Amino acid sequence: MLKTKLWFTCAAMHDPVTPILTRPALIGWDAKFRDVELQIERGFSGEELVRRMKGWVTSDPQEVIEVVKEYGRLRVLDERDLVVELETMEDYERLAQALQETFNGEVNLELIPKKG
Repeated sequence: MLKTKLWFTCAAMHDPVTPILTRPALIGWDAKFRDVELQIERGFSGEELVRRMKGWVTSDPQEVIEVVKEYGRLRVLDERDLVVELETMEDYERLAQALQETFNGEVNLELIPKKG
């Protein structure tokens, strides 16, 4: 299993950026007839994190998700970092090529070296 970082081009500064999850979303409720003091923390899935990039990057996040899904899977690693998991080096090369052809260098990959 290969893991790669997914880099976008920032719409404002045109630098490569990748989203990270700095803390989980805090979800609560408003009730019509009583006070509900329940809250839950929940992280985003990889796809949710990419969708949150809409307007902040030069490419359409939904299009990026669709291209990535053909070759791998978006995940949040260690409850923080967005990665693409791929089965083989061939999948990595195909995805890199598809991203280049579709987004003209606005979205690209960086292999994460295996530890140990």
